Amino acid sequence: MATETTALATEIAELDRLRWASWAEATTLLALLFVAVPLRHIYGLREATQVAGPIHGLAFLLFVLALTRAASGYGWTGGETLRALIAAFLPFGGFVNERRLRRRQAELAAKAKG
Repeated sequence: MATETTALATEIAELDRLRWASWAEATTLLALLFVAVPLRHIYGLREATQVAGPIHGLAFLLFVLALTRAASGYGWTGGETLRALIAAFLPFGGFVNERRLRRRQAELAAKAKG
């Protein structure tokens, strides 16, 4: 029982990292699309995308790393993994991912208690 509880706690922690990465990826994507790109095209501020682009790129890479760790280490199906990855390319998709991951964490926490 203790080993199962430890495994569940480890998976919950991994999902927490993925939730934060998903939130960061979604937030930086929205900032890039709805702040930096308009600033560049309307006001000619190239610096906006030169700053926001690499920040979003880093957030996306961290998300992919966290997704890879969670998916490979905890038996995700290919469909679950692909859905999460595709959502990261859509505005607000990362927030949908985060909400699904939070529900998954709650289910695991309930399983660990009961």
